Amino acid sequence: MKDLDGILVVALEQAVAAPYASNLLAEAGARVIKIEREEGDFARNYDHLVKGESAYFVWLNRGKESVVLDVKDPADRMLLFSMLRKADVFIQNLRFGAVESLGLDYASLQEINPRIIMCSISGYGESGPYASMKAYDLLVQAETGLSSITGTAEGPARVGVSVCDISTGMTAYAAILRSLIRRSRTHKGEHIRLSLFDVMVDWMNVPLLQKAYGSVQTKRVGMNHASIAPYGMYYTGDGKGVVFSIQNEREWKVFCCEILKDESMVDDSRFNSVGNRVANRPALDEVINQVFARYQQSELLALLEQHNIAYGRLNTLDNVLAHPQRRKVTVATPAGPIELTASGVMTDDQPPISLPVPALGQHTESIRDEFGE
Repeated sequence: MKDLDGILVVALEQAVAAPYASNLLAEAGARVIKIEREEGDFARNYDHLVKGESAYFVWLNRGKESVVLDVKDPADRMLLFSMLRKADVFIQNLRFGAVESLGLDYASLQEINPRIIMCSISGYGESGPYASMKAYDLLVQAETGLSSITGTAEGPARVGVSVCDISTGMTAYAAILRSLIRRSRTHKGEHIRLSLFDVMVDWMNVPLLQKAYGSVQTKRVGMNHASIAPYGMYYTGDGKGVVFSIQNEREWKVFCCEILKDESMVDDSRFNSVGNRVANRPALDEVINQVFARYQQSELLALLEQHNIAYGRLNTLDNVLAHPQRRKVTVATPAGPIELTASGVMTDDQPPISLPVPALGQHTESIRDEFGE
């Protein structure tokens, strides 16, 4: 038995944030019915690189039942209401005002199912001057200031994955689980509201607090850490990148004595605290670069390992695909089996979760038979 066996989730969703939340619920054992329009979730067409399927859709929609409905059609909307009467969770990320126009607002759903938990995901929330604005991941990265602190001194950059969508999906998943626990005590549902903007601004709290109370503007430092030094990427003599981190003064002493081979660096007034090392990063980097240039990557990594200094390689995607630590799972898709990186969650000795990816409308008829009135 899985943790969420017996939980029915109805998801009227598109793209990334909401599908990520419902995918996590499916992995935990919930039954997830995904409502799609006739042309399907538009993430199905972001690309066709996975044997003709979309990488985004394959990743985010495993274990769901795909049902094609026109929610503006009275008969299809009645079928949706029939599902929602029995649902434990309803997830939606429709455009602003759409749920009210369809009669899917929480007050209406409570009348037919007082135990239902509704999770509404928006771009900027349901009130305020930005409530009706369209919001996609990169737009929110820019609007929340994330892009302003990401990149190099020459210019801002986008985080390389859809971090606003993914973080919001994770937050929604946690909130839904919390509500399910709450409902087990109160026997009542509730309406969870969250937005990409709110979630990402929360993640931005450290640079925002530093700016508000310390008047410190987080700088774009590329592959360095803005608040800690040395903590970043450096190149070895064979041109390969090594990322390493010094977190405290004990590690700093070991690094100076065993890696830099210069004990005088320990108490050098330019480098004898985290703040001083950040303030004098160019001078510190010059010393580190000179030393690292004497090593091949493999030699330096062995030395860092020997002295218990945290490090990582600057891996390419090919490196990660072949990474010995990467856990994989084979997943059935409409185009045939594919190999996917397994979920980050492991429970006891259970094997990685393998759930199939549905074809568009694959379960429409069976759902009509089950929930039709």
